[in-house]
Amino acid sequence: MTDDILPEPDRVEGAPHPRETPELIGQGAAEQAFLSAFAAGRLHHGWLITGQRGLGKATLAWRIARFLLATPIAGDDGGLFGAPPPPETLAIPRDHPVMHRTLALSEPGLFLLRRGGAGTTDADRDKAQREGRFSAVIRVDEIRGLRSFFAHSVIDGGRRVVIVDSADEMNPNAANALLKLLEEPPARTVLLLISHQPSGLLSTIRSRCRELRLSPLGAPDMATALAQAGAHVAPQDADALAALSAGSVGAALRLLNLDGLKLYADLIALLDSLPDLDRPRAIALAESVAARGREDRLDLLFSLLDVAVARLARTGVTGAPPQTEAARSEARVLARLAPTPASGRVWAALAQSSGDRARHGRAVNIDPAALVLDSLLRLRDCAADQLRAATGA
Repeated sequence: MTDDILPEPDRVEGAPHPRETPELIGQGAAEQAFLSAFAAGRLHHGWLITGQRGLGKATLAWRIARFLLATPIAGDDGGLFGAPPPPETLAIPRDHPVMHRTLALSEPGLFLLRRGGAGTTDADRDKAQREGRFSAVIRVDEIRGLRSFFAHSVIDGGRRVVIVDSADEMNPNAANALLKLLEEPPARTVLLLISHQPSGLLSTIRSRCRELRLSPLGAPDMATALAQAGAHVAPQDADALAALSAGSVGAALRLLNLDGLKLYADLIALLDSLPDLDRPRAIALAESVAARGREDRLDLLFSLLDVAVARLARTGVTGAPPQTEAARSEARVLARLAPTPASGRVWAALAQSSGDRARHGRAVNIDPAALVLDSLLRLRDCAADQLRAATGA
């Protein structure tokens, strides 16, 4: 990103923007579902692209947008030879004018709806956006920008495409304004709504869209997707990243950026010391993420704590540790701490209560190091209680 480009709220740090990502890895089923509808003449006016964060929803939206803007409307250019064969891919040539215009955000047939700058006046919002400060929600003001977009005629009578990234961020007024568009869409217009949590959207919005749900990536696709983003990892690291990120490329990139694999290995080493918690090591870990400016790493630690306890619970309930180890000796540690279904249920209950406790602690600004130590001590107490129960002590 060059200095003359405004900061963007929909960009993952350390990765190319979705509009700059050439290929969508591991989501062939979703692409084919859209192409099948297109080829059959059932192109819906509203599409809801769903799945957890970081699976490539925005990348798919940009691929669909470019495809629609570059593909003539049926009957427009049949000519002497009839209609062209059904397209087999959403990809368009790299040198296509639509590709260049979308990369430059200058495509007249495309409107990108996302959070704007924070402020109450236009001048305040423009200044905030230049400084990289954004509103927490998509407001009705951003929706109003669609009026001028629809007021202009599309070149050659082609399509219009609107990308909403993300629909989850719309406030109630914005959501109702968008619903009106879905109820009475302008001609030759397709709306692509990106949603990480579609259950939180208005049911009337969901009912007026066709859903394309993306799936988590396995290790091979994860390695390929990371390489495309400029992060080349060893096969064993790709396995661990796929496991810890739940198949999300965005989450895997965050793990890489914050040295998350090392952080998870430290957590497993601490679990290995239970029920006699290695306190010096625990204190060192807490202090390493509690310093000012390390909020992202603190958030990641709590996320990985949730993952570790969830994997503990699953090990106990299923009777076997996960097939893929995300850290050295993880399988042995999990099997020792969660040997039975009953122990698995105890760890599952702890995962819920500890997660709630940590979130409350963050909300009321409890000292981060103390909050981390509190979470680790609760793991110690849980392991000790189960050991006493198992031995009858």
